Amino acid sequence: MKDPVGERPSMADYGVDVPEWQALPWSWAAERLIATRNYWVITVAANGQPHSLPVWGVWDDADKQFMFSCSPNAKKVRNIAANPRVALTNSDSIECVSVQGSAVRLTDMERIDTWVERYIAKYEEMGPDAGDFIREHACFEVTPSLALTVIERPDEFALRATRWRFDH
Repeated sequence: MKDPVGERPSMADYGVDVPEWQALPWSWAAERLIATRNYWVITVAANGQPHSLPVWGVWDDADKQFMFSCSPNAKKVRNIAANPRVALTNSDSIECVSVQGSAVRLTDMERIDTWVERYIAKYEEMGPDAGDFIREHACFEVTPSLALTVIERPDEFALRATRWRFDH
């Protein structure tokens, strides 16, 4: 999949409408998503109540998708069943990347195995039984629709805040 093109976010009240503004390349966001150890995943219950907790997960930049797993009894599972729209962020509040998209619970074992391989490569310390552990849990694949980044440094905030729209 091709990289999304960066555009200026609608943040004029924060000074992002300056002529010196330049979009960050998608590679900047991808580097941070790939390197993140703990992601914040935000789901919404059927009654509209938001829910946010950190998870381990994998961003695959070739697919432009994210995978995480959790207990099949987790609130995230119930929330996604009621409303598949989710958001996820890296854990860095200075160079923040926020991704919005839709989550799908994976049932195809071949696709789960692809993600398990990526997951184990990233979190090597989980050991040899990690694949079985992940397969026994609920696995979700998130397809992004929008991403937004801000750099929380005064000299970069207004000049580099960027939004990307994904074309799947």
